[in-house]
Amino acid sequence: MTTAQKRDATSVLRIEGEMTIYRAAELKQTLLASLDLAEELEVDLAAVTELDTAGVQILILAKQQALARQRKLRLIAHSPAVLDVLELLNLAAYFGDPLVIPSRFAAGRA
Repeated sequence: MTTAQKRDATSVLRIEGEMTIYRAAELKQTLLASLDLAEELEVDLAAVTELDTAGVQILILAKQQALARQRKLRLIAHSPAVLDVLELLNLAAYFGDPLVIPSRFAAGRA
């Protein structure tokens, strides 16, 4: 499920559940449509329970489209599932968004 809301000039798109191949077409359409409607889009990933390579490809596509359209796209509130994948694939710097790592998550990495 995805939900959208507007806060000032920034739109927020909250993605819930899986970002996997099974939802890739839906997520692609939703993200690109949201980019069409907003100068600035924040994608809230707090409720993402699983992220696979198809989901990563959708996020990369959204970032590329935002740059091409001269719009701002930020990923916010990364869930543990998202943090795991972004760290594994070394993609945090690509997106350029600050990652907030919960203390329980960081403790296991020492």
